[in-house]
Amino acid sequence: MLVEREAERYSLHTQHLNEMMVRVLQTIGFDVGFKSGRGQYLWDRKGDRYLDLLSGWGVFGLGRNHPTVRDALKTVLDADLPGLVQMDLPLLAGLLAERLLRYVPYLDKVFFANSGSEAVESAIKFARRATGRSGIVYCDHAFHGLSYGALALNGDNTFREGFGPLLPDCHEIPFNDLAALEKALRTRQIAGFIVEPIQGKGVNMPDDLYLRGAQALCRKYGTLFIADEIQTGMGRTGRFLAVEHWNVEPDMVLLAKTLSGGHVPVGAVLTRKAVFDKVFTRMDKAVVHGSTFAKNDLAMAAGLATLEVIEQERLIQNAAKTGARLLAAFEAMVPRYELLKAVRGKGLMIGIEFGPPKSLKLKASWTLLEAANAGLFCQLITVPLFKDHKILAQVAGHGIHTIKLLPAMILTDTDCDWIEQSFEQVIADSHKVPGAVWSLGKTLAENAIKSRAAK
Repeated sequence: MLVEREAERYSLHTQHLNEMMVRVLQTIGFDVGFKSGRGQYLWDRKGDRYLDLLSGWGVFGLGRNHPTVRDALKTVLDADLPGLVQMDLPLLAGLLAERLLRYVPYLDKVFFANSGSEAVESAIKFARRATGRSGIVYCDHAFHGLSYGALALNGDNTFREGFGPLLPDCHEIPFNDLAALEKALRTRQIAGFIVEPIQGKGVNMPDDLYLRGAQALCRKYGTLFIADEIQTGMGRTGRFLAVEHWNVEPDMVLLAKTLSGGHVPVGAVLTRKAVFDKVFTRMDKAVVHGSTFAKNDLAMAAGLATLEVIEQERLIQNAAKTGARLLAAFEAMVPRYELLKAVRGKGLMIGIEFGPPKSLKLKASWTLLEAANAGLFCQLITVPLFKDHKILAQVAGHGIHTIKLLPAMILTDTDCDWIEQSFEQVIADSHKVPGAVWSLGKTLAENAIKSRAAK
């Protein structure tokens, strides 16, 4: 079917799936039809090779189709295991829980789920049950998922609009604002404070004392401190957990994405025994919370194999090393290009922020583009990167001017050369008015205006 019906790829999605996504890809020229992926690379229908800096929004921390993960999955399939008996206790789930907790020795228990969103939903329930309180505090610009409970903790109204009313007693505060957090916690009605150590939407960094201060406030007011490490965890930032950079020990840690190895979806809530025991209190409460597919053998094997690869190939160390190199290279570009405003991140989670220029020619072009659609400028970087340099990257969120890099943790020095040279060329071209980049900007602006008019 893959061979015979390849030509129908986009028509099938238009007819049966998300037509708007088809239009997006066609508008920005990303409709190349990827046919294979290995490691950090993708190949399109013509056989051209691309460097993937999205890695499935961070899922492919090991790269695509890692042989160790594939072999583990084949072994499980060949073993004819009695999966999902439910009235049984699968060994692989126990082994994966044991191994995960070695990385986070201050936590004691694991609950497995099918995704990051499901892990967030579980954390909401655990926090409320364990504390007897209902309030949940989250930060502006946060992204914790798109299912209903998680959506109530989403700091971007683009995702929330039209889906209300959402879960009650969820309260937004500014990121990096300890005074606002204390004001919310002082009511002693807040079950949990959930925060991404580094925010995915914009790659927003915590102030040096923010997470430690947040932990202290949670302890003071009896609120559970929940670290959403779904994107930042599993070594991406150069530590197994991003919170390790700031020496904090949350009451719950949420994992997913890279934990799956990119093959079988899996999420996990790592928590303290005191919290877990408030949920599963008696034998008749043993099934008070669960998920049908959560501990399936394929997902557990994928998680175990992923941890093995991370350790054996020293991917955490590689993320720290290559990430430091890329951050230094981008920081060196900032003084040379007026459109480039800031670079931030840790390890291989990097945000490259652009902003309004000062020179008159560039300022006029920027203003026209922003009037058509706020945040559109970043496509003047990502589209040429894709078309001319075969690099897949995208903006870090709606209406912002930051491109986020989440490459596989197997990135090489040769890949870094490719990234640095390509970004340098495209950013330099974006400062030429008139020029090809701004001609693209005119086309994108016209398309954005037409799209708004069609509504």
